[in-house]
Amino acid sequence: MKEKIRQDNLPEHIAVIMDGNGRWAKKQGAARVFGHKSAVKSVRDVTEGCAELGVKYLTLYAFSTENWNRPKFEVTALMELLVSTLSSEIKTLMDNDIRLESIGDRASLPSKCQRELQEAIDKTSGNSRMTLILALSYSGRWDIAQAMKKIALEVEEGKLKAENINQDIINNYLATAGIPDPELLIRTSGELRISNFLLWQMAYTEFFITETLWPDFRKKDLYEAIVSYQERERRFGKISEQIKK
Repeated sequence: MKEKIRQDNLPEHIAVIMDGNGRWAKKQGAARVFGHKSAVKSVRDVTEGCAELGVKYLTLYAFSTENWNRPKFEVTALMELLVSTLSSEIKTLMDNDIRLESIGDRASLPSKCQRELQEAIDKTSGNSRMTLILALSYSGRWDIAQAMKKIALEVEEGKLKAENINQDIINNYLATAGIPDPELLIRTSGELRISNFLLWQMAYTEFFITETLWPDFRKKDLYEAIVSYQERERRFGKISEQIKK
């Protein structure tokens, strides 16, 4: 499948909704937390696969604002796993020349998570092969709301005129400012929804849904998603004849 990928039509930015950890663990007769721990290998595999292909941005939906409503034990375990994973994976990021960034309400994370996250971001800041973006305590509605608050404040202070607000202005206030919109969204586990993820940014994103549960997702699955993306015609509201000119 990798041999079918065309370098001239590689998505610059891939976003992933990593779903199915709990169901995967249940199939193994284990607790949900076991599924989250087992998913770390999938994160490493897909991150390395994207970097090797030449993808410039990879955004992983790691923890949504709604995930705080899960049982306290699971949330605590997820936060502890995040801390340990960030510490252990810095070497992998450095070896692959990958820069780490995050989007989301970072202030809502436990202080230890915030420290580990910032340390990993700082240590990898000089890397340039690919940017790995972790969406943590993130949701699309939160992102749009926080952007609107910032814009409203700018208008209130006279720094911005309401009539000058356009799509480009809004883009500049989103958590993803400076990051291109994702061309491809991969969702594992077969669910047919975007779960409040990058709502503004995915206006013209191509979706690839797979029944594979995230802990089983590997490079070969990534290649399949990219090949599917490359077989599609992206028209952005135009007709086929206009695209082919």
